Amino acid sequence: MYKQFNKESRLELATLLRAKHSIRFCAKHLGFDHSAVIREINRNKDEDGVYKYGLAHIKYLERRKSAKQPTKIIENSPYLKKKIINKLKNHDSTEQIAGVLKRENNNQTVLCHETIYQWIYNERPDLKKHLRCKKGKYRRKRGTKKREKQRELEKRRRIDQRPKIVDERARIGDWEGDTVLGKEKTQRILTHNERKSGYLIGNKIDKTSAKEIEKITIEVFKKVPKNKRHTITYDNGTEFGEYDKKKERELNIEVYRANKYCSWERGSNENTNGLLREFFPKGNYFANITQKDVDKAVYNLNHRPRKRLNYLTPHQVFKLGMKP
Repeated sequence: MYKQFNKESRLELATLLRAKHSIRFCAKHLGFDHSAVIREINRNKDEDGVYKYGLAHIKYLERRKSAKQPTKIIENSPYLKKKIINKLKNHDSTEQIAGVLKRENNNQTVLCHETIYQWIYNERPDLKKHLRCKKGKYRRKRGTKKREKQRELEKRRRIDQRPKIVDERARIGDWEGDTVLGKEKTQRILTHNERKSGYLIGNKIDKTSAKEIEKITIEVFKKVPKNKRHTITYDNGTEFGEYDKKKERELNIEVYRANKYCSWERGSNENTNGLLREFFPKGNYFANITQKDVDKAVYNLNHRPRKRLNYLTPHQVFKLGMKP
């Protein structure tokens, strides 16, 4: 049976040689052919001809590393290396990069995201700062619909009245909305994202009032094609006002409200706002950002490939009508 030297056997060999045992004795004791022991000593001895465990194992690892070098697909491909670095700096995840490469290669796997991770950590640790931050554990869903108080007198449409097709993400035109707060609280970013494609619309809000947000929302959605606006789902925040009738009437759209304390009912928007925080972190003042800054971040997210879209971008699905 074929057998190789490892850490333990190298340590034993060095110990036996220090004790002045012969090579044949060492080979018999370790279960190797004596020629294999001679080869191990000659390969890994130091300049003085002494076999030392630590140095021997280091030399072995160096040989292994150099032997694998030709098989390192990224290291040996300037094209792949450049593309991966550019996409990392553009905030793409390793899984998205691997997915796009697969799609561009007629659905043939070029490399997996773990290979990219290994290359970064082993060969290019300077790129670790560009890896997407992972969140901690998900929060447990708290509360139930029993916690919902008596419905508002204006009879808002509740999320349980929303058509089932919205939950199935079977069409373009179902939106979710919320605001992302700056440290000063009065400065916000109004976000609307389309559920099926993930397409995002973002607007800088300098004056947080229900009337101002309603005005901007109407202006924004009048630019969206009629066949791509069916529903919008909000939470119960005061920034969206008490009445939805004006938006519904002017936009010919149905507005729904999620249940209180049930943020997961607007999971698409919560996730999108988390992605936007990559550009506008918590604790930062929003008074220093402009609509141009928001547009730049929104453009990045709308042109970022998504796994659930088979690595198409929200722009490709929403604007160009491509099917995942």
